[in-house]
Amino acid sequence: MKHLLAIYSSQTGRTRALLEAACAGIGEFADEVELRLLPALQASLDDLLWADGLLLGTPENFGYMAGAVKDFLDRVYYPSEGRKLGMAYALLVSAGNDGSGAIRSIERIAAGCGWNRVAEPVVVKGVPDPASLERCRELGQTLAAGLACGVF
Repeated sequence: MKHLLAIYSSQTGRTRALLEAACAGIGEFADEVELRLLPALQASLDDLLWADGLLLGTPENFGYMAGAVKDFLDRVYYPSEGRKLGMAYALLVSAGNDGSGAIRSIERIAAGCGWNRVAEPVVVKGVPDPASLERCRELGQTLAAGLACGVF
């Protein structure tokens, strides 16, 4: 059984909706992948060390990731240093602009952690529509399928 940690920050509910759609896709692999979904402020080093893969969900706040997601990354960075090299991760961004600042900031930290991005980030501008939620579901499927099959 593989383990997938999904963390997020959401004040308006939009990012939470993106994560729920992705988790629906992950759920299709429930026999092979155990999911742990947590708000970023509740996630811990133990959660990260438990995980074989990571799904991050963040709003774009002032052209950056949410403070709660940054807080999680700050708390786990040094204690996990060298312990999660090669871990698969994927990213969902609820954007008011283009999401690029949030993506860049997370990718820089992920590179420092030695994590491998396994799919293009999904950026959803404004209120999620059915097509956007489907893209999130597909991202969840991709991440879970890759973990289940040992591809990542």
